[in-house]
Amino acid sequence: MHKTLQHIIGKTEINRDLILLLVIGGLYSLGIFLSNTFVNIYLWKQAGDYITIAVYNLAIFIFQPLSFILAGRIAKKIDRVVVLRLGVIFLSLFFLCVLYIGENASTFNFVLGGLLGIGYGFYWLAFNVLTFEITEPETRDFFNGFLGVLQSFGGMIAPISAGIIISNMTENVGYTVIFTISFILFICAVIGSFFLKRRSAEGNFYFKKIVQERKHNNNWNRILNAHVFQGLREGIFMFVISIWIYIVTQSELSLGMFNLFFSGFSFVFYFLTSKFVKQSKRKQAILFGSILLYMSLFLILIHASYLTLIIYGILIGIAYPIINVPYMSMTYDVIGKARKAKELRIEYIVVREFFLNIGRVTSIIIFLIAVNLVEAETIIPILLVVFGALHLFIYLSIRNIFLTNPKKEVLVKDQLSDENNR
Repeated sequence: MHKTLQHIIGKTEINRDLILLLVIGGLYSLGIFLSNTFVNIYLWKQAGDYITIAVYNLAIFIFQPLSFILAGRIAKKIDRVVVLRLGVIFLSLFFLCVLYIGENASTFNFVLGGLLGIGYGFYWLAFNVLTFEITEPETRDFFNGFLGVLQSFGGMIAPISAGIIISNMTENVGYTVIFTISFILFICAVIGSFFLKRRSAEGNFYFKKIVQERKHNNNWNRILNAHVFQGLREGIFMFVISIWIYIVTQSELSLGMFNLFFSGFSFVFYFLTSKFVKQSKRKQAILFGSILLYMSLFLILIHASYLTLIIYGILIGIAYPIINVPYMSMTYDVIGKARKAKELRIEYIVVREFFLNIGRVTSIIIFLIAVNLVEAETIIPILLVVFGALHLFIYLSIRNIFLTNPKKEVLVKDQLSDENNR
């Protein structure tokens, strides 16, 4: 595998930990795509209303940043790899709890969402910090692109497989099977983490200090603003579209087919983007992808049929890689050039995630208020049009980020030096 990856990326050095992290990310993606794709549908079939689903997702996005902060403190005192294992264990417990609660899952929607949010927080804190530490600017686009390929591959085979399993078994048996398989995949990810090099850190946890750093580092401020806009869009899109697909088709298999088309095109375009979108073209790629993502929305708003939903899945499968590969690489590069990035890398990752979830929580709170005041079928298309445009604001936030302009970099350093002297 090592030689194959080097053949793809060229002469750039690839270390063992980078490969292991890709494997762990791939196993995680398979487990999540296999089961979590259908949890919203599982709850919808029990409750039949958007509020139950929204509260479940709200709990995820409340507990995720809180657990990120806790995980950051643990990572500074113990080890990032231990935090990664804890995240996978909490995710495993979530699926076991869904199985145990069964037909009463919608009653415990906030508790289940909170448990999943804790798992996400621990896992992604560790994974993002390890990504920052293990990759270099030369390997970052490749890593994010290849990880996207693995995630897309998981998104192709897992949901359609789960859809087939659920459709050909009685509901409880089908869900039991896919949740059990996910549990096994998470255990494999934990085992893989034991082969990663231990990475401990020293010092205190300076969360507030890194939040305040946005006053002195324009690039950091802009990337945080971009993440708020990203979260505002993601908040409602992460569950409304899957519910729409199920309402239109009344079939888990059809939802699996949607994800097959979406992830199939993502699979191809993550690979193409990582190979052909160079550092100098990152901003143009983010703008193009954001426009494509927004315009595709009107296809299903004008006429929501299974065919238009599939075409929408294809278009967003093209758009997301074009946005995400350069956007994530730019984020890590901004952190890499920030003040004391080596010592405070965990805090930078935690603050970034905190701002992302500020957007997500705000989005869902607005959604809950709106559907309580106006009939869901009337207000949801309006909310999708408004929040769908916010990916364009990611470009507006990052277009003035400069990482290689000597004059701007000297200015930032001078500002930081003055701050240190004060």
